[in-house]
Amino acid sequence: MSRVNFGAKPFMYPMPVLIIGTYDENGVPNAMNAAWGIITDMNEISISMSKHKTTENIAKTGAFTVSIATEDTVEACDYVGLESAGKVPDKFAKAGFHATKSGYVNAPLIDELPMALECKLRSFENGILVGEIVNVNADESILTDGRIDPEKLKPITYDPVNQAYIRLGEKVGNAFKDGWKGR
Repeated sequence: MSRVNFGAKPFMYPMPVLIIGTYDENGVPNAMNAAWGIITDMNEISISMSKHKTTENIAKTGAFTVSIATEDTVEACDYVGLESAGKVPDKFAKAGFHATKSGYVNAPLIDELPMALECKLRSFENGILVGEIVNVNADESILTDGRIDPEKLKPITYDPVNQAYIRLGEKVGNAFKDGWKGR
């Protein structure tokens, strides 16, 4: 195997495409695209973010949702990452999104995105947003036998090397099982 060095770069696969949903002080929904996020505990998500209208909203409401971007919503999800709500206050609507208020936190569920984590703010320090996951919400259309089905969800991942969005692929193994084979 011959390796090539790229230096210190934010290259990792898969990198989820997360859409952060918030309300402003007037109850107007907002959304932004964030790619640098990870589950950091059983009920905790951490996302690397600089200051945005979204982080201002979270500071005021103490809540946000994290929706999973999908193959069917690439254009809208990319748009909310390109445009600033500070410049375009109705960017949520311009993206074609519609909001339903979460039943668990003071933040919007995005009707067009079928899966979301509903979160309470734990902290936002040194550019790291940490939220407590209080509920996972999924539209029945993406369920099979009562479980979230990735083939129906059609989540996308961000390719930081080629600046592209990629759909996730097919199942290749069984977690917590296949490692025991032949041992």
